[in-house]
Parts: sequence; C-alpha cells; structure tokens
Amino acid sequence: MARAPIGLKLRERRKALGVTQTALAAKVGVSPSYLNLIESEKRNIGGSLLKRLAGELGIRMEELDGAADRRLIDDLGEIATSPTFQNLKVSPQSASELVGRHPDWARALTVLYRTYMDRDQTVIALADRLNQDPFLAAAVHRMLTNVSAIRSASEILESIPDIEPDQRERFHSILLTESDQLSSVAEGLAAFFDKGVAPTRSISPNEEVDDFLQEHQSYFPELESAADALSASLQLEEHSVISTLSELIEQRYGVTISQSAKGSHLNGPSQGPNEAVSNDNRLILSDAVPGPTRRFVLARAAAELALAEPIKEIVDKAGVLTTGEARRRATRVLSSYCAAAMLLPYDRFLEQAISLRYDIERLRHSFDVSLEQICHRLITLRKPGAEGIPLAFMRVDPSGYVSKRYTLPGLPIPRYGGACPLWPVYRAFQTPGVVNCSLAAFPNNDRFLFIACAVEKGASAFGQHRPLLSIMLACEAIYADQTVYGGSLNFAAKDQALAVGPTCRLCTREDCAHRQEDLIVAT
Repeated sequence: MARAPIGLKLRERRKALGVTQTALAAKVGVSPSYLNLIESEKRNIGGSLLKRLAGELGIRMEELDGAADRRLIDDLGEIATSPTFQNLKVSPQSASELVGRHPDWARALTVLYRTYMDRDQTVIALADRLNQDPFLAAAVHRMLTNVSAIRSASEILESIPDIEPDQRERFHSILLTESDQLSSVAEGLAAFFDKGVAPTRSISPNEEVDDFLQEHQSYFPELESAADALSASLQLEEHSVISTLSELIEQRYGVTISQSAKGSHLNGPSQGPNEAVSNDNRLILSDAVPGPTRRFVLARAAAELALAEPIKEIVDKAGVLTTGEARRRATRVLSSYCAAAMLLPYDRFLEQAISLRYDIERLRHSFDVSLEQICHRLITLRKPGAEGIPLAFMRVDPSGYVSKRYTLPGLPIPRYGGACPLWPVYRAFQTPGVVNCSLAAFPNNDRFLFIACAVEKGASAFGQHRPLLSIMLACEAIYADQTVYGGSLNFAAKDQALAVGPTCRLCTREDCAHRQEDLIVAT
C-alpha cells in the first residue's frame, strides 16, 4: 500500500525553516526521539499531533492528507515495473522517498514517462502502418510496375534509332500513360503519409482526466446543485423523463432529435455507440438502444446545452487538463456527471443505496438506468457529512485495456498495462450479466471486496460482434458488511480470501501459477 511521505515532508519543511528537532518537539509536546521516528517514516501520524506540527511549520493540512502523493507514488511504482527499466533494478518502494524529498522531480518523471509512452505508441502505429497497410503495399507494387514500364520503353527508344514512326509514337504513348499513373500513385502516397503522421495521443488525455477526477474525488458540488435546479425547473419526473428532456432539447435549443437504424455509423470522437451529433444540429440516436440508455443520452445532451457554463468554469480552472483533447473529454465526463445527478438525485440515491445495501442490480432496476451508470454514481457519493462507501472503479474491454479507472489508497489500478489476472474484472467476461464478488487478499495483508460484472455496451445485431465491457467496484474489506455482498463471504477465514496481487512485476507471491512476469527486485 502506498503511504504518503508525511514525515519526510515535515522534515524538509523544518529544515527549510531552520528549526531543530528538539525545538519543534518541545512546541508540539513530544520527545525529540519520537519526532525523529515520525520524520523517518517509522511512525504513522494523524489527528491533533499532525495538526499541531502543520501549524508550527506553516503547512496546510490538505498538503499532508496524502491523496495526491499516494497517486503519484502509485504512478511511480507502476513506471518502475516497465521493461524499459528492468536492467536498472529500480525499486518501486523508493518512490515514497522521492515524492517526499523531491515532489517536483517525481511529477516531472511521470510526465516524461507519459510523453515517452505517447511517442512509443506513435512509432508502433506508424510501423504497423508501414508493414501491414494493404494500400501502401499495393501502391509500392504499382510504382515499381510503372517505373519498369517507363524504363523498358525508354531503353527501346534509346537503343533503336530507326524505329518506325508509328512504333515510336506507341512507345511515347506508353511513357506518357505510365508517367501519369506514377504521378497519381505518388500523390496518393503523399496524402497517405500526411494523414498517417497525425499525432497519436491516446494515453495522456485520458490520464489527465483521471487525475482531474481523482483531484476532485469524483464529486462536484456545483454540478450537483446545477443539476438539481435544472431538474426542478423542468419538473422532471421518472415517468416523463424522455418526453420532458426531448422537449427541452428541441424547443429551447433547436436541436432536432432523430433515429437511425444503422447504429454502426453513430460512433464519433465524443459519442458512444448509440448516438452522434451531426453538423446540421441534430442528435441522432440508434433505434436499437434500450430505454435506460436513451434516458441517459438525452439527459447528457440536456446537460451539455443547459449547464454548459458551470461545466466550462470547472474545466477552465483545472490545471491538470493541459491539452484541448483532455479538456474536451473532461467536458464530456462532466456532462455525464450532470446527467447522473439529474436521473439519480444525490440524497435519494444515497438513501436507496444504503437501504438496498449497495446491491447494484436492485439499484439498477429501482432507478431504471444501466449497471454502469449505477456504478459510476456510487463512486461520486463523497458529499461531506453524507458520504457513501469509498469505492474504486475499473472498466476494461476483453483485451484487458483499462478504459476507465478511479483508484483508492492501497488499490492502485494500472495505467499502462493489465492488473493481476485473478481480479474478478477479468473473470466476469466468462459469465456476462452475472455479478461476481470476491474477497481479495494482497501480499501486504490488505483486503478488498471486489464486485464485477461484464455488460453489453451498446446494441448489437445478428452477425455483429457483441460489444462487452467488464466493470468492477472495489472497497476495503472493513466496509463489506455494509453491502449485500458481504453476507456471502467468510471474512473470518483468511485462507478463503482470493490471493491476488497488484501486477506480476509488483507481486511477491512466488508460488502463483498465474505469474506472467518476474518480480522487480531492488539491488
């Protein structure tokens, strides 16, 4: 589990102020030896003592709560597992000290690694394009054919001075035709490479949005209030959600809502598989989408139109969103957040979640929304004084690609690769639609409750690939008895917990039959 380097921060700040350990210990009422243990990260610290130390050193408490530091430590730990560094034997355990002593350098290293990953993805994409693209292979073959024909005709004209006029004219015609074709192929290649060198930034924008959500703990009180006000002004009722939102979108904002039977063409850079916004101000919905998805899509479109100003204000203030693509994706995420707040009002949803003991299937039926929407909403229950269970969230496709992630302290979800293959989020693909729950034990004795289910994302037709995604929630085991899933697990029997790890390169379980890579060992 990643521990925030609070002691190191206190020591660095004390030294910067020129205060001795003895003097500081006397002011806060502890012995110098105990303060030394705290600064050496050999004693945990919290409560009133931490507040007194922070006050004496002029450090804000939010700088010491450790959430941002833990995320940074987890990121560095995962970077240390990269094959790029395997010969350096970089110890993931040293990440905490680096963050504590040199946080700016630690952040710089993560930015550098993300940049490297972007460039690496670009090189791989271009290499695949050069090696496998059928157009390129055909174009090169055609160019060679044209060049051969031009060369042969030229050699004949050069070597036979007394060639008949009609024959000479025919070879000149061959030269002209083959030259035109060669020019056409060359222009096609130029266009191909102009398109092919577009920057590949499939990683950083998503990561910036992840950091943005973690920074806010996936809770935005301004948007909760704005969504409540919009729902009240519309007198939004469950039985009339579709008609009320459709009227708002079409009559107030002039956006035409239409349907398409060809759902496969509705994908766009900011849309899901069930919707698209055309250039002529139309919202096009696939006619195959179920009612819950249609309700959510309309709610999100209404939020994009009616709540654009508060959403833009939050995005503009977010320092972690450094690119236009990251800001666009964050805007989309916040629009979805507002849609969830409209369809699943905070107080009523929290009350129902507690009443149903976080049963995601019963919650889904109770609010007539999708399972993924329920899971998303559950991680946003962070209102001070009215919090739900702290939950992590993970979404993967059948290839193992992590498309969404929200971490918890002690449960880092990988950015750059797959997690432990024993996590239920992968097993759920074997039984789509069935909720899998497991008590998982990590090598450091941390225990978490995992709840996972594979769902069909979007609509599919006969003969089409079934678009499955697996969604997982996780919470610390101490909260399991508050859920319906805790009753089916024996928490007293330690040997019944599923023995898992973070990733193979960070897992110390030497006898695991599922290990794919060696453990990173510090030297």
